[in-house]
Amino acid sequence: MAKKKVIIIGALGMDFHTFNQVFRDNPEYEVVAFTIASEQNVGTTGEAQRYYPAELAGSLYPNGIPMYPETQLEELIKRYDVDEAILAYSDVSHEEVMHKASRALASGADYKLISGKNTMVKANKPVVSICAVRTGCGKSQVSRKVYRILKEKGYKVVAIREPMPYGDLVEQNVMRFETYEDLDKHKCTIEEREEYEPYIEQGLVIYAGVDYEKIVREAEKEADVIVFDGGNNEISFYVPDLLFVVADPLRPGHEMRYHPGEVNARVADVLIINKMNSAKPEDVKTVENNLKKLNPDATIIKSNSVVTVENADELKGKKVIVVEDGPTLTHGGMSYGAGYVAAKNSGAEIVDPRPYLVGTMKSVFEEFPQITEIVPAMGYDEQQLKDLETTLNNADCDYIVDGSPINLKKLVNVNKPVVRVTYDIEEIGEPTIKSILDEFEAKHLKK
Repeated sequence: MAKKKVIIIGALGMDFHTFNQVFRDNPEYEVVAFTIASEQNVGTTGEAQRYYPAELAGSLYPNGIPMYPETQLEELIKRYDVDEAILAYSDVSHEEVMHKASRALASGADYKLISGKNTMVKANKPVVSICAVRTGCGKSQVSRKVYRILKEKGYKVVAIREPMPYGDLVEQNVMRFETYEDLDKHKCTIEEREEYEPYIEQGLVIYAGVDYEKIVREAEKEADVIVFDGGNNEISFYVPDLLFVVADPLRPGHEMRYHPGEVNARVADVLIINKMNSAKPEDVKTVENNLKKLNPDATIIKSNSVVTVENADELKGKKVIVVEDGPTLTHGGMSYGAGYVAAKNSGAEIVDPRPYLVGTMKSVFEEFPQITEIVPAMGYDEQQLKDLETTLNNADCDYIVDGSPINLKKLVNVNKPVVRVTYDIEEIGEPTIKSILDEFEAKHLKK
């Protein structure tokens, strides 16, 4: 029987994991190409030909697997006579999922989604997974709190995070981060740093990379329990013994309108409605009602996303330019984040960044028109990082408010003082994350 020719519609992350778990070393299929999504991989879809390397692709792919911009999907399906197009990336509206289906079907390929049953890796240590219904819900806040609570209980804890790897995939296959030097060692982009640096700042160990089965086998060597901090709104890469899923009442209804976030909401053990302190009561009610329809058996926790501003008094009456987490503002669809809220609450005057944009930063604002008053922390390559630096230095203001998860001063040389904004989760009433983890401990960690 002839092999089925497959193209994987991806975004440098979940697509690699799906390939590794389902298609690598599978003689029934030939994966002819990956596609890359420009809206999620801003600055990485240029002219240079990229490959999933032969060293990681297995014995069936001695030349590796080429990657192309998703804009070429129809052409690629016809060029390679593709039988199946596999959607394997996250934070996509249900409508957009079906637009991609229409493109594939019209080009002559079947269109498939892969269940977590076929992609999840079974760890040899207990796993707490934290996923979300959208990117930017506060998933990493929850993950770090879970980590701290388990560590305070006396357990050896290791986190595994799934951001998109942008450098040399062979070198980045299995990465361990404990110090700032590790970030430089692995040549991390801003987006990658946003995921790892908050753990490092709190003295926590975090793994990441490309091959998540190899990653967990390394993590198990030093852990009693593993915390999986999922990317975007992706399905857990590991079989969870406890699954938290975070929802965002600032985007009510999205819990039922985005893939695979709705999948997560349906299978969660615990649903967390975060950002209660920033949301309208009617929007909270919408989200709560929707979650109860999707998963009536799940426990619901309500929480605030608490923002802390260093030297907040200095900002009153001052002109500021605000930098926020990149993915939340771009494909996450938000127009502001914690930095904007902090600046407003501190009585600062927020400066419109658009007159000061240069180079690739101009392109980002053109591609994502919802961004108007905030600068997304972009740095997928040296040019983007330089353009970010120039934009901030051009701005006519007194301070830079850094609401990104990283310490911006470590990456760019700016001519203005930087005020950092940090945020953490604070539960409202009962149950709490700790009370849930007490039950988890009794079931999975006590002999």
